Amino acid sequence: MGASVGNKEDGAPMAEINVTPLVDVMLVLLIIFMITTPLMNHKVKVALPEATLVKKEEKKQQIPPITISVTETGELFLNDEPTTKQAIESRLSVEAQKVPQPPLQIRGDKTTAYHLVSDVVKIAQAQGMAKVGFITTPPKKG
Repeated sequence: MGASVGNKEDGAPMAEINVTPLVDVMLVLLIIFMITTPLMNHKVKVALPEATLVKKEEKKQQIPPITISVTETGELFLNDEPTTKQAIESRLSVEAQKVPQPPLQIRGDKTTAYHLVSDVVKIAQAQGMAKVGFITTPPKKG
């Protein structure tokens, strides 16, 4: 069935690969890539605009944040002074009217129940505070 070429007399097919056509194709591809690569380096030249740095005036006027601390027992502190929910409501309603509005930072103990912190957030939203954040300790590395 298989035709044999060469001096094999047992009729087995030849097991050698003819690499000459493969080498010819690879050389042609190499020559093509050598010719086209320098042509690909020509890029379109564009005159880019120059950026100017303008400092915002808001950064010069740093507004101190309002800090509300909530303890595990539910005690409230406004800027590290003991206070009540009613006093916080009146203070936040005044602060919400200011332009620019100061940020509000809420700190809670690790063991403080979430509903106590949530009550403070609801008060802040009801008074119109736009910037409400939570203060946490950074995670320990290691």
